Amino acid sequence: MPKAIYRPEHDVFLAILKARRIDSGITQADCSHALGRPQSFMSDVERGIRRLDIIQIRDLCKVLGCGLVDVIKEFEEELNKTGF
Repeated sequence: MPKAIYRPEHDVFLAILKARRIDSGITQADCSHALGRPQSFMSDVERGIRRLDIIQIRDLCKVLGCGLVDVIKEFEEELNKTGF
């Protein structure tokens, strides 16, 4: 089994995170700053270079004003639509 970052499901997850960030009106730089990370952090996350653990995903959800469970539900729904 390939590493998660090389699986198509990872692309789906990243697209959800990026859409949530854009919908919230927060720039990558502002998001990174709110997380106490360098400006490049969110760029690296959204390009799939940097992986997030569950705690970091939860922190990101708080910054974006959404719930972790809601993001996971959306992820599952998108996977089901695409046949994963």
